Amino acid sequence: MLDAIRWDTDLIRRYDLAGPRYTSYPTAVQFNSQVGTFDLLHALRDSRKALRPLSLYVHIPFCANICYYCACNKVITKDRGRALPYLQRLEQEIQLIACHLDPNQKVEQLHFGGGTPTFLSHDELRQLMAQLRRHFNFLDNDSGDYGIEIDPREADWSTMGLLRELGFNRVSIGLQDLDPQVQRAVNRPQSLEETRAVIEAARTLQFRSINIDLIYGLPKQTPDSFARTVDEVINLQPDRLSVFNYAHLPERFMPQRRINSNDLPAPAEKLEMLHRTIEQLSAAGYRYIGMDHFALPDDELAIAQEESTLQRNFQGYTTHGHCDLIGLGVSAISQIGDLYCQNSSDLNHYQTALGDTQLATSRGLLCNQDDRLRREVIQQLMCNFSLEFAVIEQAFNIDFRGYFADVWPQLQTMAEDGLIELDNQRISVLPAGRLLVRSVCMVFDAYLEQQNSQRFSRVI
Repeated sequence: MLDAIRWDTDLIRRYDLAGPRYTSYPTAVQFNSQVGTFDLLHALRDSRKALRPLSLYVHIPFCANICYYCACNKVITKDRGRALPYLQRLEQEIQLIACHLDPNQKVEQLHFGGGTPTFLSHDELRQLMAQLRRHFNFLDNDSGDYGIEIDPREADWSTMGLLRELGFNRVSIGLQDLDPQVQRAVNRPQSLEETRAVIEAARTLQFRSINIDLIYGLPKQTPDSFARTVDEVINLQPDRLSVFNYAHLPERFMPQRRINSNDLPAPAEKLEMLHRTIEQLSAAGYRYIGMDHFALPDDELAIAQEESTLQRNFQGYTTHGHCDLIGLGVSAISQIGDLYCQNSSDLNHYQTALGDTQLATSRGLLCNQDDRLRREVIQQLMCNFSLEFAVIEQAFNIDFRGYFADVWPQLQTMAEDGLIELDNQRISVLPAGRLLVRSVCMVFDAYLEQQNSQRFSRVI
């Protein structure tokens, strides 16, 4: 079993930098407009030839109400009718993509994200799932990993029953904070009772996994108030928890301009929130998976990490990193072999392209050999907290220390500081360094010096 994480305030202060979350390497910041539809079709052909299994991501951008902290691609509207033209274009995209794949490629993973996927009516959800099943090969024995993001204010027992009937067996529930003051400050009123009702429905209907999202660092939060939220969440006993650090970037995300920066907790208070959260969750039996994620020991993610099979992609930590990821919908990102590509993030552009029977690919990146090598290094560190040089040397025919000679002094400094253990065979991220694993990965990022750090959240 992996050692528990250890809190080291001095180390955190030294290495709490702004940097990527590494849901991919290279990151989406490196995507460029030279990648287009032709590249996507070529990658789909290779996927078909190799009969690789699939992971589908479907983006539903609509929300009835705005949450001021949100940095997602979304459309705020009370008009439920706005979903219809979008769904028509989404169904066209499904057809255009699926005809380039083999019917024998099984969909091991499905995720509906947003926005608020349950913004859609029951009939619209039925029709969308029917379209997906018509064109892709879903597993019918409930063994697939089929998840959906839930806003408890937009779901009830009948909605949960419908989702289970449609094949969903995992739910991710947005909660963020239970304190009424905080909820008012971010325009997200949501009672514990609403959240509990959705969780009870999910358990009764035998959903396999329940995840809850929390955010620390929101306006009006205090260490004591957030600790009370965490205690209430522990009582709900989710299988997984995501505890995100709020990144206040109003220059990039317009809704955040409605947040009074004077109401934000000080950096020292944010650190205390995280520290206490880790203590509370550890005492309740949760394991730290990495990058804000916690899971019970019998959860698939925790087991995969024990067995060194955990992976990471645009959907976060996953046991399906071997699948080709097909992104459907506005702003959705695909990862197919060595190709990353993203649909237009503009709803009108997306719908116009598909209205003309064209895919909406707007940018992306094709990985070169150096990208692949560094991606594997970062993946190993993010998921396993360790890296065996021989594995990389054998896979890429390099001498590890020679290849990374320019960053070796940085690694030695990290070893002297107690962040990692370093020798000629491996890097091991020590318990005091696990919260800061992003900082270790940043050493191997060949693009980082060219990037504006303001684009990224801080490590802690």
